[in-house]
Amino acid sequence: MKSRIDISLNLDILKPMDLLEIFKALSNPTRLQILKGLKDPANNFPAQDEGDVHTVGVCVSSIQEGIGLSQSTVSGYLATLQRVGLVEVRRIGQWTYYKRNEANIRVLAEIIGKEL
Repeated sequence: MKSRIDISLNLDILKPMDLLEIFKALSNPTRLQILKGLKDPANNFPAQDEGDVHTVGVCVSSIQEGIGLSQSTVSGYLATLQRVGLVEVRRIGQWTYYKRNEANIRVLAEIIGKEL
């Protein structure tokens, strides 16, 4: 299993390879669609029975239904986004919920503005 990238700690220690991994994750149209959808989950994914989508996150099954792909494919995409630090995961009972890691996304935007 690949280690997770933590871009929130210090802008100066983010390795160029980590940045490349983040951009690779974002280069997939479906992963990008998921990340964009999680910005406004109530309007982009079907309603879920448990948990507020803004505080708890969106259940994998709701993301899967909204995207229209198999659960295993969506789970793989979400694992990649989690590994590069763009989404957070929360497990409640048998359900797994995802939401954007806004702090890391802000840091990434700052890095892009500073470096590119």
